[in-house]
This record gives sequence, structure tokens and C-alpha cells, in this order.
Amino acid sequence: MAILKIVQHPSPILTESCKPVTDFGDGLQVLLDDMYETMIDADGIGIAAPQVGEAIRAAIVDLGEGQDPIWLINPEVVATGGKETEVEGCLSFPGLYGEVERPYHVKVHAQDRDGSWYELEAEDYEARAILHEIDHLDGILFDSKIIRVVPEEELEAAEEEEEE
Repeated sequence: MAILKIVQHPSPILTESCKPVTDFGDGLQVLLDDMYETMIDADGIGIAAPQVGEAIRAAIVDLGEGQDPIWLINPEVVATGGKETEVEGCLSFPGLYGEVERPYHVKVHAQDRDGSWYELEAEDYEARAILHEIDHLDGILFDSKIIRVVPEEELEAAEEEEEE
């Protein structure tokens, strides 16, 4: 496995609509493993293929907490519900954080890394992460959805409060 270079904004690949994955062979498996290692190395909770220079519909979300990673291959949003505004960041926008409104609940139809189809329902932070990564696959960047930029100092202060 390898740590890949994370593509930074304003690279044009980040705004491309990605092609569906049709080959679930060794090449995809190596890419997914490398994406996962890259995400962990960068202290992220999600990463999409265009963020490592591949314009295909593949992404990963891993919130840790003893859960298995969510492999999102060719994902389609089936339903959403509710609204919630929370702070987001992005590996392709180091140092940029902002409040983004997203649905609180999402239902997704996607393929696992072996090509088998599944449905997933998620809420809150997990739903937010999944929708953020699917946006990447559609060439939509979180900076276009920011309602208010949140300075890094404000984030650090909020984290310190939570720890107390």
C-alpha cells in the first residue's frame, strides 16, 4: 500500500463529474487500499478518487469508532431528509473550514469494493461525510456550499471546550 498525493484545489480534476467504475479487479483494489491509507495518514474521515487524481466514482468514509469503512462505489443518493448546519473541512482545502447545510438523513444505493450492490441509511455526521464524498464524485466542492467560513482558532477553541 502507498500514501498518495492529495490533489489540492484548484486542480481541474476536482470539478469533473467522475466516470462509473466498471472494473472491480486488482487495479481498483490497490487504488482503494492506497486511498484508505492516504486518508488515514492525512487524518481524514473520507476521501474520494478525484482527490488522488482518479476521475472514477469511488470514495471511502471511515468514522472509526469500531465501524468498518464504508466503500462507496458508483453511489447514488436515493433519499434525503431533514437539514442540519455543521462545520466541515476537506483534505483538498487544507486550513479551510466552514459551516455547510446538508440533509440530516441519507439513503444511498452503492456498490461495495467487490461490486455487490447494497443500500445504506445514515444520519447526522455519517450522512454528512457520505454526502460530502458523493459531492466530490459529481465535481461539487464544499467551498461552494459554505455559509460561513470558520477560522481555525474558533475550531480549536470549540475542541478545547468539548474536552473539558
